[in-house]
Amino acid sequence: MKVLDLQCQHQHLFEGWFANEDDFLQQRERVMIECPVCGDASISKRLSAPRLNLGAAHSEDEPSAQASPAMACAQALQAAWMTLARSVLANTDDVGTQFAEEARRIHYGEAPERGIRGRATSIEADALIEEGIAVLPLPLPDALKGQLQ
Repeated sequence: MKVLDLQCQHQHLFEGWFANEDDFLQQRERVMIECPVCGDASISKRLSAPRLNLGAAHSEDEPSAQASPAMACAQALQAAWMTLARSVLANTDDVGTQFAEEARRIHYGEAPERGIRGRATSIEADALIEEGIAVLPLPLPDALKGQLQ
């Protein structure tokens, strides 16, 4: 099993596990890999050093053990976004393309009040906002909707 450090064109970092290098290249070519943060399929492999466990403990003073403050901040933001996205998925009902219709039904008391998510066109979203119905676009990659490995 080969663990690769990957990055989308929006600079989101994540790991991918593949049987070998050819497996990664084939999956990337068939657009089977996407960023778990934004869903981007333009994935590149980052340089990474092999990690060997030789039984010696790592010193905290080693440069490889320390991330730059900017990298640490980016990783914290990415982790917070993933937590938020998972919370939205866990606490809302997916109404699919019926989002605008269901949001109106809830707003006008025709359906029980609850958190929903789904798909709406920009025209539908604008119409909901004009009616005083609060909506928030939150693009969620399909990879988040299934079980993450």
